Amino acid sequence: MSTHTAVVAWGRNGATFTDSRYSRAHEWVFDGGVRVLASASPHVVPPPMSRADAVDPEEAFVAAIASCHMLFFLWIAARRGFVVERYRDDASGVLGRDADDHQAMTEITLSPQVAFAGDRRPSLDEHQAMHHDAHEACFLARSLKTAVRCHPVDATGTT
Repeated sequence: MSTHTAVVAWGRNGATFTDSRYSRAHEWVFDGGVRVLASASPHVVPPPMSRADAVDPEEAFVAAIASCHMLFFLWIAARRGFVVERYRDDASGVLGRDADDHQAMTEITLSPQVAFAGDRRPSLDEHQAMHHDAHEACFLARSLKTAVRCHPVDATGTT
């Protein structure tokens, strides 16, 4: 077992606050010292109370799932003897309503594009199986009630 931490820090900066016109911009600080400007999504809280140039929790949620999937995919590919040259995922998430009519991330779609190198390349079935196995191994995806879909595409556009 391991513990993972992040510091989330916000300040009122003189705003009245009780009128709900305070900034939602804040900062995430991770254990390695990385600082990330964060904010409520401008789709949820309109500017100027939010910042479009900051990472919002919904984007971070999608990125965390996509990153976890990628890291397990790379590990699986290496163990199976395939060399991955590049990996890019244009992941997306849908903020909608769940069965109880609460706002929720109702779907996440991963769209990984993988370029392989070397003489040994996976077949389409092997490529898809590695994504399936990565999804099964990704503990973040297994922690969700949200459906996580994966539509892998290799660097040439083949699915």
